[in-house]
Amino acid sequence: MPRELTQNRIQKLWIPSKDDKPAVPSRAGRGPHLANPPTLIVMVGLPARGKTYMSRKLTRYLNWIGMPTKVFNVGEYRREAVKHYSSFDFFKADNKDAVEIRHKCAIAALRDVKAYLTEEGGQVAVFDATNTTRDRRNLVCSFGNEHGFKIFFIESVCEDPSVIASNIMEVKVSCPDYQDCNKTDAMEDFQKRIECYRQTYEPLDPDNYDRDLSFIKVIDVGRRFLANRIQDHIQSKIVYYLMNIHVQPRTIYLCRHGESLDNVLGRLGGDSGLSSRGRKFSSALANFVEEQNLADLKVWTSQLRRSIQTAEALGVPYEQWKALNEIDAGVCEEMTYEEVREKYPEEFALRDEDKYYYRYPSGESYQDLVQRVEPVIMELERQENVLVICHQAVMRCLLAYFLDKSADEMPYLKCPLHTVLKLTPVAYGCKVESISLNVEAVNTHRDRPEELKRGPGTLIRRNSVTPLTSPEPLKKPRIDDLEEAPDMLPSPLPSPLPSTLALCSSTHLPLALPGPNLNRGSLDRR
Repeated sequence: MPRELTQNRIQKLWIPSKDDKPAVPSRAGRGPHLANPPTLIVMVGLPARGKTYMSRKLTRYLNWIGMPTKVFNVGEYRREAVKHYSSFDFFKADNKDAVEIRHKCAIAALRDVKAYLTEEGGQVAVFDATNTTRDRRNLVCSFGNEHGFKIFFIESVCEDPSVIASNIMEVKVSCPDYQDCNKTDAMEDFQKRIECYRQTYEPLDPDNYDRDLSFIKVIDVGRRFLANRIQDHIQSKIVYYLMNIHVQPRTIYLCRHGESLDNVLGRLGGDSGLSSRGRKFSSALANFVEEQNLADLKVWTSQLRRSIQTAEALGVPYEQWKALNEIDAGVCEEMTYEEVREKYPEEFALRDEDKYYYRYPSGESYQDLVQRVEPVIMELERQENVLVICHQAVMRCLLAYFLDKSADEMPYLKCPLHTVLKLTPVAYGCKVESISLNVEAVNTHRDRPEELKRGPGTLIRRNSVTPLTSPEPLKKPRIDDLEEAPDMLPSPLPSPLPSTLALCSSTHLPLALPGPNLNRGSLDRR
């Protein structure tokens, strides 16, 4: 017999009751329900081809749209297993001891992938490694088949010397392997490391050997793409996202409209015009834009009056997006918080309880808003210099994407009126500069109530990397003991590698392998 339905009070969703009690989903289960099995994304390609850049950027996007995703970078496992990098000799195909260590580090990462996708609520895992041989990729496929994961490969192919050299200089020479090296020696060693991989590199073959695999080849940093057997919704979203991103230098400016009459009165939403201070901000914003002297700057606004009035003062063409309209407060539109508390006390309390998932009656939630502004994010990724004039909740959603903020943090990001946030994408993240235009305005920010503030461990970042703007309070060891998991690991680790040349230190230190009490270091900052 069909069960009775009960409406979830926070999300306003109809859910079946269990034993005459509402079957309220847990917080971890409030993302989109996917009928597909978990997905394992496998990166493929020579070093310095942007695999980690794509891994982290894709992970940030998937987390933002509500798919719990985590990167497992095998290079980080290797750095924990081998404390002191010597030289490119470690990556030679005939260095049997090193090959064994690298293999076991990959197995350790796959062990953590399994735990993440089967025990920790993950939906997508990114296995970030070179995976340049068919043997390694066959191993990953067997692993995926054994545990019921869908496998999707992303191969980055690039032979442009300038792009490769730029990637090495921007990212690789500053990685922990080369912390004691000068840039010239580090560059030379890394190029020799690439040649070690090139000797055994077997690219994905869409016509014969790999024709039945699901994958996308990204060629020359997005100049061309080759997609093969795209099989489900997640893979389609991944392909669409990768086809929209680029690595050209650009700047994104985010700001809210000038102060509105409803802002002055403390009213939610509405469509009022600018106050006198809001008009003053519009003029200040016009001067600021002119000072930036950016070629081909695009200006986007919402379709609400206060946003359009702000853009009109710039004297430049602008594009209106309905997707940039402020969050719909439903029955609470144009009410003050005090009026909401008095008229809808239960709704007021429910929103404080879970601001991201809470949906206004006949209105929207932040979760809804993320889905609404996703096309804006896609177009921002395609563009170069853009100024977005929007609203508080919308700006929080956009900012959360670029700064890799969690759903718990998003609704409380501070986006004050009359302040421009200048976002500059960098190697593995985004640099943020807050610029006040020195025009007074009301403060519309409402902090999380003290009694509802969560400790740092309640919601852990789902990304395994640590962005510049969002430090991860709790670090999970990548390798507790490579001798563990006998069902996945072959023989015990070999003895520390012999070494002939210490590239980056005055005296060579033997390679140390981790024991169960290994002290963890942090990942490269994004």
